[in-house]
This record gives sequence, structure tokens and C-alpha cells, in this order.
Amino acid sequence: MSLLFEFMQNKVLFAAVLGWSLSQVAKLIFTFILTRKIEIERLWGAGGMPSAHSSMVCAMTISMARFYGVDTPLFALSVMFSFVTMYDAMGVRREAGVHAKLLNKYLNELEMFKADKDGDGIPDIEFDEIELKEYIGHTPLEVLGGVLLGILIGIVIPG
Repeated sequence: MSLLFEFMQNKVLFAAVLGWSLSQVAKLIFTFILTRKIEIERLWGAGGMPSAHSSMVCAMTISMARFYGVDTPLFALSVMFSFVTMYDAMGVRREAGVHAKLLNKYLNELEMFKADKDGDGIPDIEFDEIELKEYIGHTPLEVLGGVLLGILIGIVIPG
């Protein structure tokens, strides 16, 4: 019980974990509203609205500013870490998801073509579909949603 109490005393860490957790729960809810399906994977999966990465780093950064001040090296480090994280979510990881989508499409077409031995357009043998994970990055709107949630959490966490 002491470890949990000590964790709760670290307001910056608590805000960051809360930012990530609330974002993941929000993803589950948003996915349910849009698809009418409960996808439990949304509780830990990447991608989607709001960005848990952005929410986590923004909650951490705002908490760092509140508890240690904006003139500290810790705050500067936190701001730069947040920028890199959000840039990566919108850039590199989002682009990797687009690439995965295209690879899935073309590689599966190739596998289907190879499985069509008589050329009638219907596979004659079974083949395993390739399923690279496509949903790993964020749109700017998803990042903005995470930023706003993270800022709110960073402000609301009591001092």
C-alpha cells in the first residue's frame, strides 16, 4: 500500500499516467459510438482519438510547469520531449500506418495472384493474408484532442 501512496504523491507522474489512461478510455468510447462495437484493444492500442501520447506528455508538461516552474531545466526537457512525441505521432508513425495499408493491399493481391493457378481470377489454393498493423499514428485533430485533454488534466491535478 505504501508504494501506491508514494506513486499518488508524485503529481507529475500521476498526471501523465492519468492523461494516458483517460485517453485510452476515451478511444474505447469513441470507437463504440462510431462502430457500435466494443473493441477492448482500444484500451491499449495506438492510434485514434484522442492521442494518448499527446495527452500523456502534455499532462506531464503542464504539471511540471505548475509544480517546478517554467524556468527550470525539467520543464524545458518536458516541453522538448512533448514536441518530439507529438511530431512523431503525426509524422513518422502516421506515415508508417499509410505504408502498412498499401503494403497489405498490394502484398495480398500478389498472394492472391500466386494462389490462382489456372488464371480465372479465383484462388485455387489457400493463402494467408498479410495483416500489418495500419492504425499506429495520429491525424493532427487526434493529436489536438490529446493536447487539450492533457492540458486539462495538468491543470486539474491538485497541488
